[in-house]
Amino acid sequence: MQENIDRGDIITYLSAKLAEAPNLARKKTQEDRKPFGYRRIYFRIKKYIDAFLSRERKGIENRIIILPGLRGVGKTTLMLQIYKYLYLTKQIEQDRILYFSADELKEYLGAKISEVLRVYVESVFKTSFVNLDKQLFVLIDEAHFDKEWGMAAKIIYDQTENIFLFLTGSSALSMEMSVDLARRAKKEVMFPLNFSEYLILKYNVFPPSGIAESIRELIFNPSDVSLKIASDKWDRLKRKVLAIGKPLDKEFEYFLTSGGFPYGINLDEKDIYERILMMIDRIIEKDIFVIRSFKTETRNLITRILTFLALQKPGGTSDVKLAQRLDASPTMVRNILDVLEKTHLIFSVKPYSAAGKLVRKPWKYYFLSPSINAAINYRVGRYDLRDRDMLGLFAENLVASYFFRMKETINMPLGIFYDPEEEGVDFLVQKGVDEIIPVEVSIGKKGKGQIKKAINKYKAKYGIVISNTNDVKKEDNITYIPITFFSFM
Repeated sequence: MQENIDRGDIITYLSAKLAEAPNLARKKTQEDRKPFGYRRIYFRIKKYIDAFLSRERKGIENRIIILPGLRGVGKTTLMLQIYKYLYLTKQIEQDRILYFSADELKEYLGAKISEVLRVYVESVFKTSFVNLDKQLFVLIDEAHFDKEWGMAAKIIYDQTENIFLFLTGSSALSMEMSVDLARRAKKEVMFPLNFSEYLILKYNVFPPSGIAESIRELIFNPSDVSLKIASDKWDRLKRKVLAIGKPLDKEFEYFLTSGGFPYGINLDEKDIYERILMMIDRIIEKDIFVIRSFKTETRNLITRILTFLALQKPGGTSDVKLAQRLDASPTMVRNILDVLEKTHLIFSVKPYSAAGKLVRKPWKYYFLSPSINAAINYRVGRYDLRDRDMLGLFAENLVASYFFRMKETINMPLGIFYDPEEEGVDFLVQKGVDEIIPVEVSIGKKGKGQIKKAINKYKAKYGIVISNTNDVKKEDNITYIPITFFSFM
């Protein structure tokens, strides 16, 4: 323990956290006395808890859950929903569920997670980790604010099978995991909403089961069977969403530009964008400086880089050119882009190069949700949905982000690239070692020329066009997927 931290102060802190948690969980998981809906990831975490409580071997093994994710995607709400499940549904005693934020712990007490948990077990249960005979649940929000969070998790895992540890943090959390901890912990990444979750949370409309799987099958294993299954799901989906009383394409357009984050479900566009911009500011002020030390004046440069990325037309971004444009050093720009990727605020798509071939092209950058792009355009007065080109950029961003989250969660596709050829397709998705799927995102009228050219050039078996068409269909070796349907993946 640090010398200036009194054990009594930690005990007082723990007593306050244990006492206030039920009321905090109730307040933060409802609005106007109506509980928030659940995201899919809630049910996955619940399964880990149920297995742990039943003392299944798998449950004992999966007793450390790491939940990285971009600020604002709903990690704290999810954690407090899990608290309510433990306290109200499973009837776990209040003193056996500890919830706190490492950010708050660092700011107000200056203590480490490991020390707080040791005092918790010793003072409340009069024992040690090794001798603990009760099942406890420790929920730690924003764990990345303690640089030694990974060591604390490893110690607990090694010394007791009776603590279920659930930690959330920035997207860099998973990158900070040691090899030892990675073997012990189960990682679940939390992303912005997809269209399916958006409709569930906003309208309580549940899409047909298996819809995401049918879209993935259509993309990665197209056949007459997968085409029929996907087409049937799409028809059923259109009938189901009649319940919302609005045209599906108009609701999708609103989701595309404003619906990426749970807190925006019941807000108007102006309020949503203000909340997103506040979220970006907090990422810059808090999360970025936890990941890497920058000078205070660098904050302005980070904001300018994000603005540049949001305003640029399609095309790669060279570190050197961006540095020249912003009058900064290429090394500093590269460092900022790297740390922005670690927060998951942005991600990069590299140019495709065949084995052994060097392609000297810049990288492309996309935002994790097109809502972020829209918010930045709104701030600088460039937001105009009558501009179909802008809508097309948001759609391209959405497709890129969906492939990115698939790669992060199910390791499919193996890679996401862009076509470095002049007038090339938007994406080249790597299915196998030598198998490429050309993907074109088309909002508005475009011919088949680009996709056919890419199929021939890359010797692809087929290509995908994601567009504002109404039907799931196949023409020759090109599969057409409505972007509204794709957004349920």
